[in-house]
Amino acid sequence: MKSIRKAVFPVAGMGTRFLPATKANPKEMLPIVDKPLIQYAAEEAVAAGIDTLIFINGRNKRSIEDHFDKAYELEAELEARNKSKLLKLAQEVIPSHVNCIYIRQSEALGLGHAVLCAEPAVGNEPFAVILADDLIINNGRNCMEQMVKVYNDYHGSVIGTQTVAREESDKYGMVAGPVISDGISLLEQIVEKPAAADAPSDQAVVGRYILTPGIFDKLKTTGRGAGGEIQLTDGIAALLQDEKVYAYSFEGKRYDCGSKLGYLQANVELGLAHPELKDDFCRYLKSLTLCD
Repeated sequence: MKSIRKAVFPVAGMGTRFLPATKANPKEMLPIVDKPLIQYAAEEAVAAGIDTLIFINGRNKRSIEDHFDKAYELEAELEARNKSKLLKLAQEVIPSHVNCIYIRQSEALGLGHAVLCAEPAVGNEPFAVILADDLIINNGRNCMEQMVKVYNDYHGSVIGTQTVAREESDKYGMVAGPVISDGISLLEQIVEKPAAADAPSDQAVVGRYILTPGIFDKLKTTGRGAGGEIQLTDGIAALLQDEKVYAYSFEGKRYDCGSKLGYLQANVELGLAHPELKDDFCRYLKSLTLCD
Protein backbone atom coordinates (compact mmCIF):
# COMPACT_ATOMS: atom_id res chain seq x y z
CA MET A 1 0.00 0.00 0.00
CA LYS A 2 1.41 3.36 -1.05
CA SER A 3 1.54 6.13 1.54
CA ILE A 4 -0.03 9.57 1.09
CA ARG A 5 2.82 11.76 -0.14
CA LYS A 6 1.04 14.27 -2.37
CA ALA A 7 -1.66 16.86 -1.77
CA VAL A 8 -3.63 18.79 -4.37
CA PHE A 9 -4.73 22.36 -3.65
CA PRO A 10 -7.36 23.68 -6.10
CA VAL A 11 -6.70 27.43 -6.01
CA ALA A 12 -7.91 28.63 -9.43
CA GLY A 13 -11.23 30.07 -8.20
CA MET A 14 -11.86 33.80 -8.59
CA GLY A 15 -13.12 34.43 -5.05
CA THR A 16 -15.96 36.65 -6.19
CA ARG A 17 -17.62 36.67 -2.76
CA PHE A 18 -14.71 38.75 -1.46
CA LEU A 19 -14.57 41.36 -4.22
CA PRO A 20 -13.03 43.90 -4.42
CA ALA A 21 -10.39 42.42 -2.05
CA THR A 22 -9.84 39.53 -4.45
CA LYS A 23 -9.74 41.53 -7.67
CA ALA A 24 -5.93 41.24 -7.81
CA ASN A 25 -5.20 39.15 -4.70
CA PRO A 26 -6.10 35.44 -4.53
CA LYS A 27 -8.66 34.59 -1.87
CA GLU A 28 -6.26 31.88 -0.65
CA MET A 29 -3.81 34.65 0.27
CA LEU A 30 -6.28 36.42 2.55
CA PRO A 31 -4.76 36.37 6.05
CA ILE A 32 -6.17 34.76 9.15
CA VAL A 33 -4.43 36.89 11.80
CA ASP A 34 -0.86 36.67 10.42
CA LYS A 35 -0.84 33.76 7.96
CA PRO A 36 -2.63 33.37 4.63
CA LEU A 37 -5.24 30.65 4.29
CA ILE A 38 -3.10 28.66 1.87
CA GLN A 39 -0.28 28.43 4.42
CA TYR A 40 -2.60 26.91 7.03
CA ALA A 41 -3.62 24.34 4.40
CA ALA A 42 -0.02 23.58 3.43
CA GLU A 43 1.04 23.22 7.07
CA GLU A 44 -1.80 20.76 7.65
CA ALA A 45 -0.59 18.64 4.74
CA VAL A 46 3.06 18.70 5.82
CA ALA A 47 2.14 17.72 9.38
CA ALA A 48 0.35 14.68 7.89
CA GLY A 49 3.58 13.49 6.25
CA ILE A 50 2.96 14.94 2.79
CA ASP A 51 6.05 16.19 0.96
CA THR A 52 4.71 17.23 -2.47
CA LEU A 53 2.23 20.12 -2.76
CA ILE A 54 0.43 20.41 -6.10
CA PHE A 55 -1.30 23.75 -6.71
CA ILE A 56 -3.93 23.89 -9.46
CA ASN A 57 -3.92 27.59 -10.16
CA GLY A 58 -5.23 30.14 -12.62
CA ARG A 59 -4.70 33.72 -13.69
CA ASN A 60 -3.70 36.27 -11.01
CA LYS A 61 -2.42 33.54 -8.69
CA ARG A 62 1.28 34.35 -8.95
CA SER A 63 1.40 35.55 -5.34
CA ILE A 64 0.77 31.97 -4.15
CA GLU A 65 3.91 30.82 -5.97
CA ASP A 66 5.84 33.79 -4.61
CA HIS A 67 4.68 33.04 -1.07
CA PHE A 68 6.18 29.55 -1.12
CA ASP A 69 9.33 30.65 -2.97
CA LYS A 70 12.54 31.95 -1.45
CA ALA A 71 12.48 35.77 -1.03
CA TYR A 72 16.14 36.69 -1.42
CA GLU A 73 15.78 40.46 -1.10
CA LEU A 74 13.48 40.27 1.93
CA GLU A 75 15.69 37.75 3.71
CA ALA A 76 18.85 39.77 3.00
CA GLU A 77 17.20 42.92 4.36
CA LEU A 78 15.98 41.17 7.53
CA GLU A 79 19.39 39.61 8.09
CA ALA A 80 21.15 42.96 7.62
CA ARG A 81 18.86 44.50 10.25
CA ASN A 82 19.39 41.60 12.68
CA LYS A 83 15.68 40.78 12.67
CA SER A 84 16.29 37.11 13.27
CA LYS A 85 12.75 36.26 14.43
CA LEU A 86 11.17 37.73 11.31
CA LEU A 87 13.84 36.12 9.14
CA LYS A 88 12.99 32.73 10.62
CA LEU A 89 9.29 33.27 9.85
CA ALA A 90 10.06 34.12 6.24
CA GLN A 91 12.38 31.14 5.78
CA GLU A 92 10.08 28.60 7.40
CA VAL A 93 6.94 29.22 5.36
CA ILE A 94 7.59 25.75 3.95
CA PRO A 95 10.14 23.11 5.07
CA SER A 96 13.12 22.55 2.79
CA HIS A 97 12.19 18.91 2.08
CA VAL A 98 8.79 19.84 0.64
CA ASN A 99 8.39 20.30 -3.12
CA CYS A 100 5.83 22.55 -4.80
CA ILE A 101 4.33 21.92 -8.25
CA TYR A 102 2.14 24.45 -10.07
CA ILE A 103 -0.33 23.45 -12.80
CA ARG A 104 -2.55 25.91 -14.67
CA GLN A 105 -6.26 25.14 -14.91
CA SER A 106 -7.04 26.85 -18.20
CA GLU A 107 -10.82 26.89 -17.68
CA ALA A 108 -12.85 27.09 -14.48
CA LEU A 109 -14.77 23.87 -15.03
CA GLY A 110 -15.27 22.87 -11.40
CA LEU A 111 -13.55 21.03 -8.58
CA GLY A 112 -13.62 17.70 -10.40
CA HIS A 113 -11.82 19.23 -13.36
CA ALA A 114 -9.26 20.86 -11.06
CA VAL A 115 -8.48 17.47 -9.48
CA LEU A 116 -8.21 15.90 -12.94
CA CYS A 117 -5.64 18.55 -13.90
CA ALA A 118 -3.38 17.11 -11.17
CA GLU A 119 -3.15 13.64 -12.76
CA PRO A 120 0.25 14.17 -14.47
CA ALA A 121 1.83 15.17 -11.14
CA VAL A 122 -0.01 12.61 -8.98
CA GLY A 123 0.48 9.58 -11.20
CA ASN A 124 -0.62 6.18 -9.90
CA GLU A 125 -0.66 7.13 -6.22
CA PRO A 126 -3.31 7.89 -3.62
CA PHE A 127 -3.38 11.59 -2.81
CA ALA A 128 -5.02 14.22 -0.64
CA VAL A 129 -7.17 17.15 -1.76
CA ILE A 130 -7.34 20.18 0.54
CA LEU A 131 -9.54 23.21 -0.01
CA ALA A 132 -7.95 26.20 1.68
CA ASP A 133 -11.36 27.89 2.08
CA ASP A 134 -12.18 25.30 4.73
CA LEU A 135 -9.91 26.13 7.65
CA ILE A 136 -10.04 23.27 10.17
CA ILE A 137 -8.43 23.70 13.57
CA ASN A 138 -7.85 20.95 16.10
CA ASN A 139 -5.59 21.08 19.15
CA GLY A 140 -4.49 17.47 18.69
CA ARG A 141 -4.02 15.54 15.46
CA ASN A 142 -5.07 17.77 12.56
CA CYS A 143 -7.81 16.83 10.11
CA MET A 144 -5.54 15.44 7.38
CA GLU A 145 -3.49 13.47 9.92
CA GLN A 146 -6.75 11.90 11.12
CA MET A 147 -7.78 11.06 7.56
CA VAL A 148 -4.41 9.55 6.69
CA LYS A 149 -4.83 7.22 9.66
CA VAL A 150 -8.28 6.20 8.40
CA TYR A 151 -6.81 5.55 4.94
CA ASN A 152 -4.01 3.46 6.43
CA ASP A 153 -6.49 1.45 8.50
CA TYR A 154 -9.12 0.86 5.78
CA HIS A 155 -7.13 1.10 2.51
CA GLY A 156 -9.67 3.15 0.60
CA SER A 157 -10.63 6.69 -0.35
CA VAL A 158 -11.72 8.87 2.57
CA ILE A 159 -14.11 11.84 2.43
CA GLY A 160 -14.09 14.37 5.27
CA THR A 161 -17.57 15.19 6.58
CA GLN A 162 -19.35 17.12 9.30
CA THR A 163 -22.93 17.39 10.56
CA VAL A 164 -24.97 20.28 9.14
CA ALA A 165 -28.58 21.37 9.42
CA ARG A 166 -30.66 19.74 6.70
CA GLU A 167 -31.87 23.12 5.46
CA GLU A 168 -28.24 23.84 4.52
CA SER A 169 -27.85 20.68 2.45
CA ASP A 170 -28.17 22.62 -0.80
CA LYS A 171 -24.75 24.16 -0.07
CA TYR A 172 -22.87 20.85 0.18
CA GLY A 173 -22.31 17.41 -1.18
CA MET A 174 -24.28 15.15 1.17
CA VAL A 175 -23.37 11.54 1.99
CA ALA A 176 -24.92 8.48 3.59
CA GLY A 177 -23.88 4.96 4.53
CA PRO A 178 -23.70 2.55 7.47
CA VAL A 179 -21.48 3.42 10.42
CA ILE A 180 -18.66 0.89 10.78
CA SER A 181 -16.63 2.56 13.53
CA ASP A 182 -16.57 5.72 15.62
CA GLY A 183 -16.91 8.57 13.12
CA ILE A 184 -16.34 6.29 10.09
CA SER A 185 -19.02 5.18 7.63
CA LEU A 186 -18.91 3.05 4.49
CA LEU A 187 -20.08 5.42 1.79
CA GLU A 188 -23.10 4.25 -0.19
CA GLN A 189 -24.50 7.53 -1.50
CA ILE A 190 -23.15 10.97 -2.31
CA VAL A 191 -25.31 13.74 -3.80
CA GLU A 192 -24.22 17.24 -4.82
CA LYS A 193 -26.24 20.07 -3.22
CA PRO A 194 -29.61 18.35 -2.80
CA ALA A 195 -32.70 20.08 -1.49
CA ALA A 196 -33.33 19.47 2.20
CA ALA A 197 -36.11 16.97 1.44
CA ASP A 198 -33.76 14.99 -0.82
CA ALA A 199 -30.68 14.97 1.42
CA PRO A 200 -29.71 11.36 2.28
CA SER A 201 -28.47 12.35 5.76
CA ASP A 202 -27.16 15.31 7.73
CA GLN A 203 -23.51 14.52 6.86
CA ALA A 204 -21.94 17.11 4.54
CA VAL A 205 -18.72 16.85 2.58
CA VAL A 206 -16.18 19.53 3.50
CA GLY A 207 -12.90 20.39 1.83
CA ARG A 208 -10.80 17.34 2.76
CA TYR A 209 -10.38 14.20 0.67
CA ILE A 210 -8.01 11.28 0.28
CA LEU A 211 -8.55 9.65 -3.11
CA THR A 212 -7.14 6.66 -4.92
CA PRO A 213 -5.87 7.23 -8.49
CA GLY A 214 -8.99 5.44 -9.77
CA ILE A 215 -10.78 8.78 -9.43
CA PHE A 216 -9.05 10.09 -12.55
CA ASP A 217 -10.69 7.62 -14.94
CA LYS A 218 -14.07 8.41 -13.37
CA LEU A 219 -13.59 12.16 -13.77
CA LYS A 220 -12.63 11.75 -17.43
CA THR A 221 -16.09 10.34 -18.14
CA THR A 222 -18.04 12.54 -15.72
CA GLY A 223 -20.30 15.00 -17.48
CA ARG A 224 -21.08 18.45 -16.23
CA GLY A 225 -23.32 18.38 -13.17
CA ALA A 226 -24.58 21.01 -10.73
CA GLY A 227 -23.74 24.53 -11.86
CA GLY A 228 -22.62 23.27 -15.28
CA GLU A 229 -19.32 22.10 -13.76
CA ILE A 230 -17.50 18.77 -13.48
CA GLN A 231 -18.31 17.89 -9.89
CA LEU A 232 -15.88 15.88 -7.78
CA THR A 233 -18.86 14.40 -5.93
CA ASP A 234 -20.12 12.88 -9.21
CA GLY A 235 -16.70 11.31 -9.79
CA ILE A 236 -16.71 9.90 -6.26
CA ALA A 237 -20.22 8.52 -6.80
CA ALA A 238 -18.88 6.61 -9.81
CA LEU A 239 -15.77 5.50 -7.92
CA LEU A 240 -17.71 3.89 -5.10
CA GLN A 241 -19.29 1.53 -7.61
CA ASP A 242 -15.83 -0.06 -8.04
CA GLU A 243 -14.06 0.61 -4.73
CA LYS A 244 -14.84 1.07 -1.09
CA VAL A 245 -15.03 4.71 -0.12
CA TYR A 246 -15.29 5.89 3.49
CA ALA A 247 -16.82 8.99 5.06
CA TYR A 248 -15.03 10.30 8.12
CA SER A 249 -16.55 12.80 10.54
CA PHE A 250 -13.35 14.53 11.62
CA GLU A 251 -12.49 16.00 15.00
CA GLY A 252 -11.93 19.74 14.96
CA LYS A 253 -13.65 23.03 14.22
CA ARG A 254 -14.24 24.14 10.65
CA TYR A 255 -14.38 27.76 9.59
CA ASP A 256 -16.00 28.41 6.22
CA CYS A 257 -13.57 31.06 5.06
CA GLY A 258 -15.21 31.12 1.65
CA SER A 259 -17.91 33.21 3.35
CA LYS A 260 -17.37 36.64 4.88
CA LEU A 261 -18.92 35.64 8.19
CA GLY A 262 -16.82 32.47 8.50
CA TYR A 263 -13.71 34.45 7.61
CA LEU A 264 -14.42 37.03 10.31
CA GLN A 265 -15.16 34.29 12.86
CA ALA A 266 -11.84 32.61 12.09
CA ASN A 267 -9.90 35.85 12.55
CA VAL A 268 -11.59 36.59 15.87
CA GLU A 269 -11.24 33.11 17.34
CA LEU A 270 -7.69 32.51 16.14
CA GLY A 271 -6.79 36.02 17.28
CA LEU A 272 -8.02 35.11 20.76
CA ALA A 273 -5.76 32.03 20.66
CA HIS A 274 -2.69 33.86 19.34
CA PRO A 275 0.06 33.86 22.00
CA GLU A 276 1.17 37.44 21.26
CA LEU A 277 -2.26 38.98 20.77
CA LYS A 278 -4.81 37.12 22.85
CA ASP A 279 -4.66 39.19 26.06
CA ASP A 280 -4.79 42.61 24.40
CA PHE A 281 -7.33 41.45 21.83
CA CYS A 282 -9.57 39.98 24.53
CA ARG A 283 -9.51 43.26 26.47
CA TYR A 284 -10.36 45.14 23.28
CA LEU A 285 -13.34 42.89 22.49
CA LYS A 286 -14.65 43.24 26.04
CA SER A 287 -14.51 47.02 25.69
CA LEU A 288 -16.79 47.05 22.65
CA THR A 289 -20.43 47.97 23.13
CA LEU A 290 -21.40 47.95 19.48
CA CYS A 291 -23.85 45.05 19.69
CA ASP A 292 -26.84 44.66 21.98
